[in-house]
Amino acid sequence: MSAPGGTEDITVAQTPKTASGEVNWTILLIGFAGMAIGQFMAILDIQIVAASLPQIQAGVGASADQVSWIQTAYLIPEVVMIPLSAYLSRLWGTRLVFMMSCAGFTVMSVVAGFSNNIEFMIVARALQGFVGGAMVPTVFATAFTAFPPDKRIMANVATGMIVTLAPTVGPILGGHLTEWLSWRWLFFVNVGPGLLSLFLVGRYANFDRGDRNLATGFDWFGLSMMATFLMSLQFVVEEGAKDNWFEDGMILWLTVLCAITFVTFIWRTLTYRQPLVQLRAFTDRNFTLGILMTAVSGISLYGGTFLMPLYLGRVRHFSAAEVGTTMLVSGICMFLTGPLVGRLARQIDPRIPMVIGFSMVAWGMWLGHDINGEWGFWEFAVLQAFRGCGVMIAMIATSQLTMSTLPPAMIKDASGLMNLSRNTAGAIAMAYLSTTLTTQTANHMQALSAKVSIASTEAQAMIAGLTQMMAQRGVADAGGAARKAFHYFLNQQASILAFGDGFTVLAIAGAIAAALAFLARPAKTPPTAAALEAAAEAH
Repeated sequence: MSAPGGTEDITVAQTPKTASGEVNWTILLIGFAGMAIGQFMAILDIQIVAASLPQIQAGVGASADQVSWIQTAYLIPEVVMIPLSAYLSRLWGTRLVFMMSCAGFTVMSVVAGFSNNIEFMIVARALQGFVGGAMVPTVFATAFTAFPPDKRIMANVATGMIVTLAPTVGPILGGHLTEWLSWRWLFFVNVGPGLLSLFLVGRYANFDRGDRNLATGFDWFGLSMMATFLMSLQFVVEEGAKDNWFEDGMILWLTVLCAITFVTFIWRTLTYRQPLVQLRAFTDRNFTLGILMTAVSGISLYGGTFLMPLYLGRVRHFSAAEVGTTMLVSGICMFLTGPLVGRLARQIDPRIPMVIGFSMVAWGMWLGHDINGEWGFWEFAVLQAFRGCGVMIAMIATSQLTMSTLPPAMIKDASGLMNLSRNTAGAIAMAYLSTTLTTQTANHMQALSAKVSIASTEAQAMIAGLTQMMAQRGVADAGGAARKAFHYFLNQQASILAFGDGFTVLAIAGAIAAALAFLARPAKTPPTAAALEAAAEAH
């Protein structure tokens, strides 16, 4: 919708100005900071439970199969809201959509914190993810449209730091909160920042207005197809391996449903006069490549954050607080790297930091290929340093390139699609890595058992030593306990090898993204403030 006289679309965020026509930096920065707080909370809550799943499992009486749904229940509805939020912000305006999302997220955080059974927890987490999903893409869109052209990289760095830091800080904060207070504070902690975000956004973030005419002809059919496609995809990926994939009737039919609704949604989007999601952005090569690389950055970000706490808890038996402390290195590296990348991004071709960043991710993940049972803080520190710096460099450069050649009217939809690709890829990566750990542990166990059978000389010597140790400790059936310990040792080694395979998968994904970066077109460097003033004076 255009204002009278052909002015700019009112649904695109506008830079706040003072009475003299200058940028009102107070309004812009405080309003944007309020939105950033909400975005940080929404992303943080994906991984804040990662280091505390055993405690939550015990607290709500969940089984081992059910506990993974504490994360998955948040992600599945969130991916539906992310693309929908672009339409809603065009309809109602960014401020109203953000405030509704933030308020609902805060309320459902409290509800989740009071959960006493797993069923209640899953429903609360699902609603929390759905209503909170709008906070993430709206901040990205505001960063690219409300800031002056020469300051967009600064805003992009801020959002990039949030997206990369939040999943990394999640297990750190979650582990210590669980240790100091209880697992319920993983959710209660959102109340303070939520109220602060609501106040700042309500007071300072009126950057655009909605177009209520968009309510006419709302595509309910398209929404139902999109929701069914995304939710069935997530469910199949999460539960498929546990149920032997297509051997399970429900998984088979959901896969068919996913394929049908995906094709139907694409057809509906391309033919309906007022589609929920604008797919025209995919005609831009940089955007299409950027979406692919954003997906890989999501795989690296969420996949690495998934594997490391799991290894530290399962293999090294670290407490929730110890897991959080070990993961701190990634957060520090990301925090220190962000401002430096933002400064360099203004001066060099963004393809260069993309190649460097994804190469660092690939190398850091490849270091995990040789993981062993003795790895502790310092070994993981090197891996996390490469991964943390690499993810930050790659994500900031990728976000800048993805949006650089798109017109402002497409930014909201493009932001939703970019965040959707990252979160969906991250969720799929976590499900795939979980499957890989299970299957590869079984494969390695079979290989180790064949190589070191219980009848071999080496195995007999180890069992004899274990038997003697058990006898010295006064164990009644020292021989039986020794054989159980030997089997546990083999299973532990198989699990470690499986984690190495998981890190290898992430390394390959990083290497592929580094190669894709060469295919992007150079983006135009945003003009500086001095250049804009000179151009204005020339006219």
